[in-house]
Amino acid sequence: MEPAAGLDDRQRDILAFEARAWRDAARKADAIRDELGMSAARYYRLLGALVDSPAALRHDPMLVKRLQRQRDARADARARRTIPHGHPLG
Repeated sequence: MEPAAGLDDRQRDILAFEARAWRDAARKADAIRDELGMSAARYYRLLGALVDSPAALRHDPMLVKRLQRQRDARADARARRTIPHGHPLG
């Protein structure tokens, strides 16, 4: 089976782009627009869908698993920051 089976060129480009090391979020946002021709918001929506894609997992399992762990860690951090119901805010 071809490793990229089930992914189109754009999806493979997004995964390859995300695999690069980015130290500066502003430069990454500029590169998203320049290299991929889309807004950062659209890029992250498409990347979010790819994280849950079995085809993406087959194509680059290390990257996709890392992205899943990062997503889960952000969700856990958000859950810890929420205020339990029934407690006053002030």
